[in-house]
Amino acid sequence: MYKVSVIGISEPVLSLSQLELLDTCSLLIATGRLRDMAADFSGKIQSIAPLEQAITAIRSTLPTGNIAVLASGDPLFYGIGKRLLEEFLPGQLEFYPALSALQRACALFKTPWDDAVIVSLHGRQHHHIPGLLLKNKKTIVFTDQNNSPQIIADKINKYLQSIGHIDLIERIAFSVAENLGLPNENVFTGSLEETAKNDFSPLNILYLQRPHLQGQKQTSFDLGLTEEEISHSRGLITKNEVRVVTLHQLQLPRQGVFWDIGAGSGSISIEAARTNPRLTVYAVEHKEEELNNIKENIRRYDCFNVIPVFGRAPEVLADLPAPDRVFIGGSTGSLADIVRLVAKQLTANGHLVINGVIEKTITTAPQYMREAGFAVSRCVININRESKNGAVQNFNPITIMAGTR
Repeated sequence: MYKVSVIGISEPVLSLSQLELLDTCSLLIATGRLRDMAADFSGKIQSIAPLEQAITAIRSTLPTGNIAVLASGDPLFYGIGKRLLEEFLPGQLEFYPALSALQRACALFKTPWDDAVIVSLHGRQHHHIPGLLLKNKKTIVFTDQNNSPQIIADKINKYLQSIGHIDLIERIAFSVAENLGLPNENVFTGSLEETAKNDFSPLNILYLQRPHLQGQKQTSFDLGLTEEEISHSRGLITKNEVRVVTLHQLQLPRQGVFWDIGAGSGSISIEAARTNPRLTVYAVEHKEEELNNIKENIRRYDCFNVIPVFGRAPEVLADLPAPDRVFIGGSTGSLADIVRLVAKQLTANGHLVINGVIEKTITTAPQYMREAGFAVSRCVININRESKNGAVQNFNPITIMAGTR
């Protein structure tokens, strides 16, 4: 049976064993400098791009001859190997990995990579790059032309400026390894602002280091912050028990977009961000004092996947990406308009949850939701607390209205 040999390349020239393997093949799949390295190949050479055409060529040639595919580094690490395994049987493929770009880059960075979070931005869309990359202390990034190191640094800088995190701007460190394995191989190390002003080769890997700063809180749990642990004003915060039930009703996805409208102190946003670190959370609030609380809580708990949005709904919602989940904790008299806009913007299988205390909201919210096409369920939360010293607190009941469609 003929085989597809997927050969990883990490050196500037092909080795003797690699050349001998090519001699057994009738078709070579390669592109760019890898194709140039096999200029003496006697068979047919097909570009690896467009990939669909390359796969078609492999499929038509495989019954009659061996095929070689040249790839950079390890073909099974963010490489073509994964796609080939989707298209062909394992028995039809042989893999010959070389030193991966990640391994080479970390050797140049002089850092272990077994404790790093590795992110690939190749051909992927992300709503909020800072939230994706700032969550961890040590992140290695495979960049692309739409998210080059300088673009990433600029986005992170602007986001940290927006939440007032000047300390982190000054202490975050960027390193970029360029042109790995080539004569002009280079390593750049600099600050966030220095990286944003630089130009880099498109062949690069980014290494981001985020220090732990004084004032940041570390907990052993993801869900369960108390009211005392969340910065808020004059007792204006969603109570612990209500927060948990609200998040349960939202059924937040692991990743996607969540709008928290009338976010107040941001307690719902912060708990949502902590339990779903790949979720992008837009905390919409029109009171400046509360917006400052949201920013303080983002900094305190490293919730960089929360984006504060200053303004009133529904006006400020028009520029936000379509949400997968929406929570309305406050509407300043515009509930009907907000529900109508949410119904238009919400993705398929999205959820809308509204909390109400006053009778008007409890009565009108389900009506607005049903008119907008939601199936509505309701539950009422009565909170009675008894503290360790025996003091009893009774709170007004909260009605939680959940809409699905």
